Amino acid sequence: MKLRTLAIALLLILLSPHSFAQEIPAGTVLPVMLNSTLDARRCKPGQKITGRIKQDVPLPDGSIIPKDAEIVGQVVSAMPAAANLPSRLAIKFDQLTVKGKQLPITAHLRALASMTEVFEARMPTNAWDDYGTSPSDWNTVQVGGAGVFRGSGQVIADGEVVGRATDYGAVTAKLVAAPARGCGAEGDHEQSLWIFSPAACGVYGITDLKIVHAGRTAPVGVMEFESARDVRIQGGSGWLLRVESAGNK
Repeated sequence: MKLRTLAIALLLILLSPHSFAQEIPAGTVLPVMLNSTLDARRCKPGQKITGRIKQDVPLPDGSIIPKDAEIVGQVVSAMPAAANLPSRLAIKFDQLTVKGKQLPITAHLRALASMTEVFEARMPTNAWDDYGTSPSDWNTVQVGGAGVFRGSGQVIADGEVVGRATDYGAVTAKLVAAPARGCGAEGDHEQSLWIFSPAACGVYGITDLKIVHAGRTAPVGVMEFESARDVRIQGGSGWLLRVESAGNK
């Protein structure tokens, strides 16, 4: 009887919509906050880097990558600035931990926001007199410019509704093309975007930092940055990643 009960309980867990037993599908967008600062003067190849998923990410089979799941990567190369040479830093994220499972991923970078940009995107634009109301009434501005209106549950850009928002600020929308910044539409279904706009693309709020390789092409998954000054990306920065495949390339 005990074995039968245990078997039934295990089956229910496996059939639960919140269980997780698959690879991360290509095209899945991962909104990430970096845990600690990356500095080209101090980073070493092979050094471990980590971040946290900042909004639940629903998957096609009904399972969910939960908020605060850990994403892990490593420094590929680091070079501080020198005479007439810019600083460079290359990293990759290659593992996601979901419900105790370590899942390999390969992902490229769509957008990167400074710690300050992340903070400002989470603060209301309402008048100071409105700060005493519930956060579910707040209006905020995403990185990339779209407005979030929690009261109506709408995300608006250029006068049009482009996504949805919950009363606690979770944002879902389809990524749209931003050709002037070098990004395509990348998918036809809504994604979890956290503090990013549907058209967010490139670097926001980090002076002189350039993305010289986003990881879309070979070497797939490797993200390389360049700056005339030493490349420095603070912990607390926001990263909008898009999964290319389940495994490393």
